[in-house]
Amino acid sequence: MQHRLGIDVGGTHTDAVILDEKNRLVAKTKARTTPDVSSGIQQALKQILEQPGVKSDSIVHAMLGTTHCTNAITERKNLSTVGVIRLGAPATLSIPPLYSWPADLLSHIAKKTFILHGGHEYDGKPIAAFSEKEISSVIRQLKGKVDSVAITGVFSPVNSAHETTLGDRLKGELGDKVSITLSHEIGSIGLLERENATVLNSALMRTAQTAFAGFLDAMKAKGVRAQLFLGQNDGTLMSVEYALRYPILTIASGPSNSLRGGAFLSELKDAIVVDVGGTTTDVGVLVDGFPRESALAVDIGGVRTNFRMPDLISIGLGGGSLVREENGKVRVGPDSVGYRLEKEGLVFGGKTFTATDAAVAVGRVKLGDAGKLTKAARNLAPKVDREVKLKVERCIDALKLSAAPVPVVLVGGGSILLPDEIEGASEIRRPEHFDVANAIGVAIAPVSAQIDRVFSYEEFSRDAALAEAKKNVVEKTRLAGADAERIEIVELEEISMGYLPGHAVRIKAKAAGPLAPGRATSQASA
Repeated sequence: MQHRLGIDVGGTHTDAVILDEKNRLVAKTKARTTPDVSSGIQQALKQILEQPGVKSDSIVHAMLGTTHCTNAITERKNLSTVGVIRLGAPATLSIPPLYSWPADLLSHIAKKTFILHGGHEYDGKPIAAFSEKEISSVIRQLKGKVDSVAITGVFSPVNSAHETTLGDRLKGELGDKVSITLSHEIGSIGLLERENATVLNSALMRTAQTAFAGFLDAMKAKGVRAQLFLGQNDGTLMSVEYALRYPILTIASGPSNSLRGGAFLSELKDAIVVDVGGTTTDVGVLVDGFPRESALAVDIGGVRTNFRMPDLISIGLGGGSLVREENGKVRVGPDSVGYRLEKEGLVFGGKTFTATDAAVAVGRVKLGDAGKLTKAARNLAPKVDREVKLKVERCIDALKLSAAPVPVVLVGGGSILLPDEIEGASEIRRPEHFDVANAIGVAIAPVSAQIDRVFSYEEFSRDAALAEAKKNVVEKTRLAGADAERIEIVELEEISMGYLPGHAVRIKAKAAGPLAPGRATSQASA
């Protein structure tokens, strides 16, 4: 029997599951998420392998949803130093790279920034030719000074030739230890947002190498010789090699895993999923079993980006949320005791009034010792219960496309805070194993990739452009770790760009497929 291991790192707990070949749950566990994240993953791995029916040599695939990259940006820690190159002179000199970045993040990352001649027009024609003198000067300034380089060209999703040429040149000059990120592989059309995402991806290279290698070492120590995949932010997977090139794609993978797990466990493909953890609540929309993609630019750590992200609302509400009464009004969160709930919550013998204490007081759940609740907490609990319900109802209402009620799926350990009736919900489903929906979501996910390019129908025929887009996205999905024989195009969107001359058309394509067969044994050095 072959098994799959799914691990997802949350704010307070790290969840792990083992699934068999028919996606049936074999084992599950929870470990506390630790400040360094890796220790919590190792503990969850140790606990799951100690359960009956689980053998380390039966696990052929391991899937990890991790907050390493999110935490690195948020905390400004363990980030790579980046040389930032924009190919856009003389057209883009008025706005320098990274001009809107928070000063503290900028100081950790960007050591050198340049705007060189190059880039393309919307139709793929060059804005200006390369300058050998400029490139040689940049190489001298970057050599031995940066960990990675981010290259962004104007309209590179239309024509990537300048980015690719410069990237190849830098690889040869700077050596293999300096990673190169090309913007046409990361973001979509907007120059500044794509540039921001490219630089963030370069900055995460060190974090990714440390985190993924640490997990591989932990698996190796436990005798698990499995192929490792990382959760992406659209609810799908990518190989560890692919993730090492594009670590930014792991941002927001946790909520996406919960949505996918909610879809799988509830057997609903179109619904709203509410994932309540110990510190935060994430609310998202399922469309045909996958997270709905946000149509807006996304802010990451104070930086505006334009790569794909799920359409989510996150609020500071969880099982460990602190409760206060101020001027007769109840406030729940956003601060939380987090993983310390079992020490600091009233029902566990602590002195902090939390949302979990309120749920115990109103009889919604049985945890700890209700006799330890104070009189004040009991009196305030009904108001707290109503406030928690109202906060979630507002999120659901904000994500709905109409006033009609929709199915709502409740997952996450903290979802015990919520009632079985919620305004705006046509039905409430709290499926079995809801507490580890995130780990199940990453374990059952397929592999995927997508592209976003602009074609000029004066340069390409429509059939040729669509065929090129399909070819590119299938190859990208294969590189991400999918079985090459079973990849399918799952999304293909053709958008006329009427504000540009020359019959410009934007083509967005997404492909997905099951995991490539086989067991990897050489990844521990990643």
